[in-house]
Amino acid sequence: MPSPSNSGNSLSPPTVTMKRLMRTTMLSAIVGTAVEWYDFYLYATAAAVIFNKIFFPSYSHLIGTLLSYSTFAIGFFVRPLGGIFFGRLGDRIGRKRVLIITLLLMGASTTAMGLLPTYSQVGIWAPILLALLRAVQGFGSGAEYAGAVLMSIEYAPVDKRGLFGAIPYIGVAAGLLLSLGSFSWASNLPPEQFDSWGWRIPFLLSSLVVAFGIMLRSTLHETPVFDLLMRKGQISTSPVRELFKVARREIFCAWGARLGDNSLAYIYESFVIVYATQQLGIAKPRIIGALMASAAAQFITVPFFGWVSDKLGRKPVYLGGALLSGLFVFPFFTMLRTQSTLMLYTAIFAVSAVAKIMMTSAQSAWFAEMFPSRLRYTGFTLAREVTSPISGGIAPIIATALLATGGGSPHLVAWYVIVLASITILSVTLGPETRGCDLS
Repeated sequence: MPSPSNSGNSLSPPTVTMKRLMRTTMLSAIVGTAVEWYDFYLYATAAAVIFNKIFFPSYSHLIGTLLSYSTFAIGFFVRPLGGIFFGRLGDRIGRKRVLIITLLLMGASTTAMGLLPTYSQVGIWAPILLALLRAVQGFGSGAEYAGAVLMSIEYAPVDKRGLFGAIPYIGVAAGLLLSLGSFSWASNLPPEQFDSWGWRIPFLLSSLVVAFGIMLRSTLHETPVFDLLMRKGQISTSPVRELFKVARREIFCAWGARLGDNSLAYIYESFVIVYATQQLGIAKPRIIGALMASAAAQFITVPFFGWVSDKLGRKPVYLGGALLSGLFVFPFFTMLRTQSTLMLYTAIFAVSAVAKIMMTSAQSAWFAEMFPSRLRYTGFTLAREVTSPISGGIAPIIATALLATGGGSPHLVAWYVIVLASITILSVTLGPETRGCDLS
């Protein structure tokens, strides 16, 4: 059945059928993104808390943590490959089919992690299998978020693209909340039970959310924008090569813009667990509680800043988040050192639910609007994923190493965040303002 015609650029009221399709599309985008980031945040939390003991038990606690973060980084190194592969596929066969494939890859690899043998059972094969599954997970996730955003934006009215494009990021907050909640529950088991089998439960639960996501996505229609390309016979045969001919500057600006928000997600929401528990002696439930409260707040701040970008433009909101993240990093660590519950919650809220979200909420529509419709999936995935190994994958490793170099002081980590935020500010400034452009 062909999808209803709607370019996503008309201000006329949507039909009842279109409203129903929009709701299904948005829910599907949220669920798929929730699976992606449930998997990633769960792995990041496990890397900080348990993987060093069960997969790298022959090393000291700090070295074991670095090694477990190294397997975490593998997923980010293959994300660009997955982005290129599936982005190109999405521009050739459509958004819907690619989104089903990527969701299956992510869910299957995460579920399989919950079934892995440990180092004490199979020796070196345990971390090898963990790394392989992490690579499969990263390959699938390389195009998941881009596809979810494009499905939303290519259905959206022109004056609500910022809001619609930001809403899939609620799935990121949901994924963080679910991963922290399930891991927190499992952590309450007696230590011997948690180390033996309890840590597996959150990974196995991923299969339930994936099944629901597949059911939703199988009912979706292809986007009106892609349908129009198909009818006109304007599908690109070489999206990557064509992209660098027509949008080279946009790609480079997007790469620089990604450095700030991506690194923040893993420094402020993963590395912070290591710093707070190992250096400050803050109880793990307290820091996880603060992260969960921040994730819950993102259900409000994500659509809010997406809406603001519809009113003010993508660049002002993005720049505001980058500025706040760079200026607040030293106060952030100072507030953590007080060990006050109020300061702990306030600090994490400011960086995770406000500064980071200002960037990511504006980013979705900005990246989607930057590129021509025939190259949009490829452009979005390349813009978002190529810098993932630098800003996301190795960010916790760099932060942990800088913490060790600084003798436990976070000042080097703070300067690392400031440098990344500065690159983001420069890149966004040089990029185009895209609000209100024609998606077709």
